[in-house]
Amino acid sequence: MTKLKLGFAGIGRMGTPMVKRLLAAGYSVSVYDTNAAAVSALTMAGAASVKTPAELMGLSDVVLLSLPTPEIVQAVALGPDGLTSGRGAKIVIDLSTTGPRTERQLAQGLKAAGIATVDCPVSGGVGGAEKGTLAMMVACDLSVMETVRPILETLGKPIHVGVEPGMGQMMKVINNLMSVTALSIASEALVLATKAGLDPDVLIEVINSGSGSSNATLTKIPKFVLTRGFDFGFSIGLSAKDIRLCLEESDALGVPMIVGGAVRQLLTVAKSDLGADADLTEIIKPIEGWAGVTVAGAKARG
Repeated sequence: MTKLKLGFAGIGRMGTPMVKRLLAAGYSVSVYDTNAAAVSALTMAGAASVKTPAELMGLSDVVLLSLPTPEIVQAVALGPDGLTSGRGAKIVIDLSTTGPRTERQLAQGLKAAGIATVDCPVSGGVGGAEKGTLAMMVACDLSVMETVRPILETLGKPIHVGVEPGMGQMMKVINNLMSVTALSIASEALVLATKAGLDPDVLIEVINSGSGSSNATLTKIPKFVLTRGFDFGFSIGLSAKDIRLCLEESDALGVPMIVGGAVRQLLTVAKSDLGADADLTEIIKPIEGWAGVTVAGAKARG
């Protein structure tokens, strides 16, 4: 079967490896981004480039979005020279994390232009994008799902979570809240252990052998905190945005999120102290400052 022609808007840390995977799978991919250097690198890898999202539509059967904020998603899709200003593609896959309300607004705007929306935020980070192992939370009509499934399976594991736009986003912000909560409590525990004279490497070994283990203790802490590398590849600012979106939904639904509120406070402090572009794993630094200790593994200590 002839592969669908693809457009891709958003060539950042996540978008670039996803485009490379699609090209390697034999798809024709046209790309759009305001970062000329990123676009140039992908054109050298075989992608075509366009000047506007509207142009992207004319070269594509399906357009994928991987953009950093809800405002940028809205502008690229519905703004001047946006996707709805063009003609061609009939399906837009939104891989961004926009929150349920923005996704519903996006879907309404695209539907008015005769375009179906696939609400498909992803989890797994840059490593998952490179390896094609992303968890993909898909909300769309089942018929549309079958059309885009081969595309999504090139990028990771798609799981159909519902048919209404926003359902995928709800699943994603809940996932991200749970993920950053695990990292937050693990960071606090590491600082406490270090202050008490325990070896952080040994602490993580013990935790990962028992009931306190999580993705944070299995991956993020050993690879990016104990090494003092802090290069996980996801910013504190973007994480704060995701948690805000989740808590806005919980407020709207009348569901108290006491622990989630505490995590949001810690992210707010870290963002204020370190800047929005700091790596998420640096969330431990304000806690270290309050306790007067630095958490480092044996290799980082020399």
